[in-house]
Amino acid sequence: MLNINAINQFYGESHILWDLDMGITEGSVTCLMGRNGVGKTTLLKCVMGLLPVVSGRMEFAGQDIARIPAERRASLGIGYVPQGREIFPLLTVEENLRIGLPARADKAREIPEAIFEIFPVLKSMLRRRGGDLSGGQQQQLAIGRALVTDPKLLILDEPTEGIQPNIVHEIGDVILRLNREIGLTVLLVEQKLPFARRIADRFCIMEKGRAVAAGAMPELGEDLVQRYLSV
Repeated sequence: MLNINAINQFYGESHILWDLDMGITEGSVTCLMGRNGVGKTTLLKCVMGLLPVVSGRMEFAGQDIARIPAERRASLGIGYVPQGREIFPLLTVEENLRIGLPARADKAREIPEAIFEIFPVLKSMLRRRGGDLSGGQQQQLAIGRALVTDPKLLILDEPTEGIQPNIVHEIGDVILRLNREIGLTVLLVEQKLPFARRIADRFCIMEKGRAVAAGAMPELGEDLVQRYLSV
């Protein structure tokens, strides 16, 4: 579904991504892993068009998207939940959700009821401002907003960061449900190894801007954890 070939990206004079190759199989849940500062968020932002790539190719559903503007990528079927959620705090829950509607291919004008089946708390808080929600509720809102676009690929950047344990478990359940029941492909960055092992069926590890290991989640052995993930 998503194939990344020899991507290079720079911040000023700093070379961040080095000839990075990565593939996301349709129907999978892939966890992008690595220590802080290895380029995981940078890679996600490149996929979303929020950062430019200097060279390389990114194909989504057979189409090269490396030069497609960021505002068009959601309409291609890529949903994005950024690190820190980035909901609009002064807008209501309903207004936050409606922001995703113009990206839908079917041009639907109403928030799909399925969003409220997945996150019932959002329906009871439609008139509340996003900034008044708890961290866990904001994360549910951010995921709901991405799902409103009806994505084929959902990208989540550290969805459990700063969230209470019971909501972390609920978010894990939602990801599994979306993947298993409707076949949504998921790419997430996650630091919590137990959560990653529970949710993902595949992994890709980054080190110094390169992909250094990848495979089925059962292949993530202690040797790889100690070499690339232990602090």
